[in-house]
Amino acid sequence: MPQYIILLYDDPKKFAEFSPQEMQEAFKKYYGWGQKMRAQGRLTGSNKLTDGAGRVLRGQSPMRVIDGPFTEGKEVLGGYYMFNADSYEHAIDLTRDHPQLEYGGTVEVREIQVLTPPSQNA
Repeated sequence: MPQYIILLYDDPKKFAEFSPQEMQEAFKKYYGWGQKMRAQGRLTGSNKLTDGAGRVLRGQSPMRVIDGPFTEGKEVLGGYYMFNADSYEHAIDLTRDHPQLEYGGTVEVREIQVLTPPSQNA
């Protein structure tokens, strides 16, 4: 069965304005979506990324490590879910009720390409 990843993008400033009660309610919705996928035997992994910038590595000679990623827009990658679905259409159908969409964020759906290791006999 194909595996998919959904990448969650949003403006972190939006959530910073939530009251503690609103944050708790949002957390329950995100957790509940993951639990629903887990109960169906579909969820294979998920994590929220820490707030703030990560690091970006570029080039080889010399390699540069910079703070980032910084984008032109306000949305940043905030987390992901990996799950099994029958097809792209099925993955999209499973994602339609994700709370990220309710809160005005963006969800990117990508199929994971499973790579096989190179042959040791080559």
